[in-house]
Amino acid sequence: MLRESALAYDYNIDLRAIADPSIHLGVPGGNTLLQFIDAMTGASSVSPSDARRAVVDELGPEALVDAAAVFGNFAMMNRIAEGTGIPLAKQAEIREQDLIATLGLDRLKKH
Repeated sequence: MLRESALAYDYNIDLRAIADPSIHLGVPGGNTLLQFIDAMTGASSVSPSDARRAVVDELGPEALVDAAAVFGNFAMMNRIAEGTGIPLAKQAEIREQDLIATLGLDRLKKH
């Protein structure tokens, strides 16, 4: 979805930024949003309140509401998928090979 949105808005994104915060994502406020997600998942030393404040300061309160809603929706979808044992579709794995390799997700495959 991020790639399609980037195409629609003519952003030149670098998905490696998802795994490496030193790389600029290429979306206005993108790295601040990534920091917000990392803080919300506990994958960052930045506190959730500081991350929320950064989103509001850089992008405005409406962006914080949108980011929190997207985060909550993805968290819900992931829990449903994991809880029901839904595997990644082979077609999706083939289609997303480049992204899987870029983000180093091969290590998560079950053999």
